[in-house]
Amino acid sequence: MSKKNAFYAQSGGVTSVINASACGVIEACRANSDKIGKLYAGQNGIIGALQENLIDTGKESAAAIASLLHTPGGAFGSCRYKMKDIKDSRAEYERLVEVFKAHNIGYFFYNGGGDSADTCLKVSQISEQMGYPIQAIHIPKTIDNDLPFTDCCPGFGSVAKYVAVSTKEASLDIASMCASSTKIFILEVMGRHAGWIAASGGLAAENAGDPPHIIIFPEIPFVREEFVAKVAATVKEKGYCVVVASEGAKYADGALISGSLHKDAFGHQQLGGVAPTLASMIKHSLGYKYHYALADYLQRAARHISSKTDVEQAYAVGRAAVEKALEGKSAIMVTIERGSAKKYSWSLGEVCLSNVANVEKKMPRSFITKDGFGITQEARDYLQPLIVGEDYPPYKNGVPQYAKLKNNLIEKKLSSSFSGD
Repeated sequence: MSKKNAFYAQSGGVTSVINASACGVIEACRANSDKIGKLYAGQNGIIGALQENLIDTGKESAAAIASLLHTPGGAFGSCRYKMKDIKDSRAEYERLVEVFKAHNIGYFFYNGGGDSADTCLKVSQISEQMGYPIQAIHIPKTIDNDLPFTDCCPGFGSVAKYVAVSTKEASLDIASMCASSTKIFILEVMGRHAGWIAASGGLAAENAGDPPHIIIFPEIPFVREEFVAKVAATVKEKGYCVVVASEGAKYADGALISGSLHKDAFGHQQLGGVAPTLASMIKHSLGYKYHYALADYLQRAARHISSKTDVEQAYAVGRAAVEKALEGKSAIMVTIERGSAKKYSWSLGEVCLSNVANVEKKMPRSFITKDGFGITQEARDYLQPLIVGEDYPPYKNGVPQYAKLKNNLIEKKLSSSFSGD
């Protein structure tokens, strides 16, 4: 019996370190070439498997794979594609089995967030429900930091660092101008239901009273009157006010402060526009001149300022996924475990995917100040180690140099195609 090949794919919104996880997977597979055959990467996530668009990672040089460690984006293409339950869409799973059989794939590594964990769990069930042996391992990734049973999620530490640094630098700008010009600055950050990213803006403050003066969390119902009053009091005391707002901020009835009617493939409402909405409230209520910024893709693409801790963890969970598969494990997610000593340390563990899929980890109330507008020392103690360390990419002519893979597709073996219907 020939050794089994492996399949790796990236899913959901990419990060500045998801390719570090890919590097970990690929290098671990190469180090275990006596046990694992070829490693194929799905072109655009699980869609690559369904359409038999498989990239031969063996065609890439060791140097090219190593350069993934400092390259943002998704090197093989990502996707937002939600697989239905096997009872509702058996054709999808029959197609996966067909492709896996054709290419002797026995290992499935899926790199993504909560929805991706759900996909990975469903793929793992092929073994039992369709009689095809496949070991499916979920590799955590999400800037939202909302996966349960892991201390943190690869991708988050770097976004947290970007947001903290950006908040600090913008605060110095507005503090310089507030006497005769702009008094309000609002930074809108990602975070659908969980305020981890917004909270990281609080790390910009070194002393009590330092900006950001207000943080808007999805976990705390937004009250317009309280917000405006806090802004007014801050400007009166400090001369200016800096706000970090989560895109998922909502009122007590669950209505978003700002959101689109459009939904993505996972059924998530497209968010954005909180900053201008808040700015409009301030303008109409207080008349202050303002500026706002949307961190948007910049926060998750900023590899030039990634956290070294985050890069190391992202790489480690990729390698561990392969090692755990070789131990015979399946239907698990690799986890990051925080040490109990005062000095920060971490190790790797695992959790059953059935406990992870479609579960969100929100900010504990104890991490948010009593007034709902800031972070506590407990939150700071949790967040601070995750942004520590610099891991700059190589530069040439003043700009970072990132990986450029060949991404050669292998020849298809199946005559049929998959439409997705």
